[in-house]
Amino acid sequence: MPAADDAAGDLPVTGSLVVPATALAWRFSRSSGPGGQGVNTADSRVELSVPPLALPGLTDAQRARLAERLGSRLVDGVLTVAASEHRQQLRNRQAARERLAAVLRAALAPPAPARRRTKPTRGSQERRIAAKKRRGELKRRRGSWD
Repeated sequence: MPAADDAAGDLPVTGSLVVPATALAWRFSRSSGPGGQGVNTADSRVELSVPPLALPGLTDAQRARLAERLGSRLVDGVLTVAASEHRQQLRNRQAARERLAAVLRAALAPPAPARRRTKPTRGSQERRIAAKKRRGELKRRRGSWD
């Protein structure tokens, strides 16, 4: 099994979801920005693509959640992330893998529980009204110099 920071092999996303290496599609191109003489010859920019709705091991609820949350980022059902911040292709490959795992992890996260509405305590209501009365009295006294 490859190391977790390896740029090849399966991509662990959560404890129950692992993206197989065969589902990952890599593209390399020339990166913009600094890099000296090597910037014009090295294909250091990395694009990593995966069809998230076709991944094995997803439940129907997870598929629906992915479709809803990633809908605007999917092009023909494929999610693509790019990395070009490093000068070495290997580091950009690792960054792209981490970014893809983070996007999938965030999209798969269950929704937060609904907020339970609570009634303010009587004491907090009374303190709020008293503070409003003090403020109003202060402003009322400001008005005249009699």
